[in-house]
Amino acid sequence: MRRLRQARLLSLAAIRRIRVAELETAIRSSGYFRQKAARLKIFVAFADERYGGSLRRMFAQPTDKLRQELLALNGVGPETADSILLYAGQRPVFVVDAYTHRILERHAILPAKASYEEIRELFERSLVDEAPIPPRTDRGDPRLGFAHPPSAMSLAKRSSAAQVYNDMHGLMVGVGKHYCLKSKPRCDKCPLRRFLP
Repeated sequence: MRRLRQARLLSLAAIRRIRVAELETAIRSSGYFRQKAARLKIFVAFADERYGGSLRRMFAQPTDKLRQELLALNGVGPETADSILLYAGQRPVFVVDAYTHRILERHAILPAKASYEEIRELFERSLVDEAPIPPRTDRGDPRLGFAHPPSAMSLAKRSSAAQVYNDMHGLMVGVGKHYCLKSKPRCDKCPLRRFLP
């Protein structure tokens, strides 16, 4: 994201006009850069064809309708669609990732084979009455993760529910990246240790 921002490529217009090879170079460090560049082009083509290139019109659509349209795009799965909805559209949709799966399995909350939708629905039901974490002037312990303010590119106001999902997803990513590691979990130091079965 930093490289795209520095190269002034964080807009539909910029991604539309840049050649695929140049886009690949700009996102090379993210891994799978060829696939990601192609999918960014597919997304821009979708926004152009369906919404006249307007993110404002795209995000004016009902969440369920837009989610289904995004899921129909080549290379867009539930995690990507929900990330677009939550982080760009400020929609109250919980993003489930590998960290979330791992933490829930290790804490015996859901089995490893639980589907994306089962996990998403569990979080959305569980967080329905939660209030957002109060804003901090510092980032706190970076190992715990943190929510971030809406992107400057976002055209929508972030709802309270979307902020809660943003906060929780940030916390899950922090725990997953620093404690609930795939091969060598650091359970003895994990802030969620007391919840282990």
